[in-house]
Amino acid sequence: MAREINKLSPRKAQTTQHPGLHSDGNSLYLAVSPSGSKSWRYIYRWRGRRIELGLGPYPTISLAEARETARNFAALRARGINPKSFRDGERREAEATAPTFGEVALQFIETKQAGWKNEKHRAQWRSTLETYASSIWNSPVNEVCVDDVVSILRPIWTTKPETASRLRGRIENVLNAAKVRGLRSGENPAAWRGNLALILPPQHKGPKRHHPAMPYDVLPGFMKRLRTANGIAARALELLIHTAARTSEVIEARWSEFDLEGKLWTVPADRMKAGKVHRVPLTHPVVELLRSLPHQSEFVFPGGKIGKPLSNMAMTNVLKRLGVENVTVHGFRSSFRDFAADVAHAPREIAEQALAHQVGSAVERAYRRGDALERRRELMEAWSAYVLAVSST
Repeated sequence: MAREINKLSPRKAQTTQHPGLHSDGNSLYLAVSPSGSKSWRYIYRWRGRRIELGLGPYPTISLAEARETARNFAALRARGINPKSFRDGERREAEATAPTFGEVALQFIETKQAGWKNEKHRAQWRSTLETYASSIWNSPVNEVCVDDVVSILRPIWTTKPETASRLRGRIENVLNAAKVRGLRSGENPAAWRGNLALILPPQHKGPKRHHPAMPYDVLPGFMKRLRTANGIAARALELLIHTAARTSEVIEARWSEFDLEGKLWTVPADRMKAGKVHRVPLTHPVVELLRSLPHQSEFVFPGGKIGKPLSNMAMTNVLKRLGVENVTVHGFRSSFRDFAADVAHAPREIAEQALAHQVGSAVERAYRRGDALERRRELMEAWSAYVLAVSST
């Protein structure tokens, strides 16, 4: 009888702490995570594909119990039966008729999208999965395995770390939803801890990328050109610069949000990144700008389609039309922030509140009831005066 090799002993299973997969033979492995938690994996190839089944945590599942399951699975394979479709010798009907990964993904998006802030986020969720997870889009959701996920992530793991990390999380969410619905079982092949963390290298985040911004001392000259440009998108960009608002806040702005007599723009919570109502003090030039616009829609800046706002690329196209390079629309918020610090010498808290950024700890924010509207009004008046005074000379 051939001597058995690479077998675990009860003592070794109990004491080993080295992260990774520890073979017991017969396709059975003890997986040890970096945190020290352990679980059993049955890893085999079926029709050219690597398949990994979770057998449960150790020591809840003993070495003897894990070996017995591995022997049962080996017997199924010898009979030409995929163990993934069976557990304890009984076919799991839900898995046998499982929908595709793409079907489950679309159902998940439809269910969750009501809680997402904007259409762009919903579109990104779907396009990310359709683009990068196309290899599993039409695969039965219960057949998606670790090899599938790794083959999707590896090409972009280091070259596009943010996209890859976001993609991994979205695949994990879809597969978790499938498991909750009884469409698959076992460990989630897209999970990071104790799973992909043992296969893919850690991601090293580089310095935070900043949106290219126009220096504030150049901005007044640009504003002079912008004010002579035709089109609703140019007016939207003017409002964005004067108010230091985000693109989505401007293009989705509705007339009902503005009190021109009180010189106030109240952006509702569901349109703000932080999910909180944001009050924007309006300067005299901004009020005049708004009064000059026609009321053709509920939107201040209507798009080409009835009932739709301006495209989120419209203001970027204005920059291109004016020959402005290496500057983004979002970067004008940075121009304002630099002005607030260097020229207006505004307190950090006031400048950050003007940008609708969270300031201070959660406890500090809980005690800070106001939003320093009048102090922010002084800063915005100084900003409007700066960008227009020089441009008029």
